[in-house]
Amino acid sequence: MEEHRKLREFIPKEAVALQYRPLAESAPRVTAKGIGEDAERILELARIHNIPIREDADLTHLLGKLELETEIPPSLYRLIAEILAFIYFVNEKWKRENAA
Repeated sequence: MEEHRKLREFIPKEAVALQYRPLAESAPRVTAKGIGEDAERILELARIHNIPIREDADLTHLLGKLELETEIPPSLYRLIAEILAFIYFVNEKWKRENAA
């Protein structure tokens, strides 16, 4: 277990940002991606702007292979739909908690 934890410390963090405008685009697209310090900066900006963050290393790795401004392929639609549902849930929860 300890070796697994040490191994994770050496694996650089990876981050991918998606944007989806359903009225203007047919699918979400990759708007930023990075590894290491670049990934940390993407996550920092998301936190600053209250953008929900979902951790999924396998999906992030798949999305990281796409070029910037590329729409996600249909093979990933189901996984991305789960993320969009998560974001909707977080946004609705935030609205309820901050309504006053």
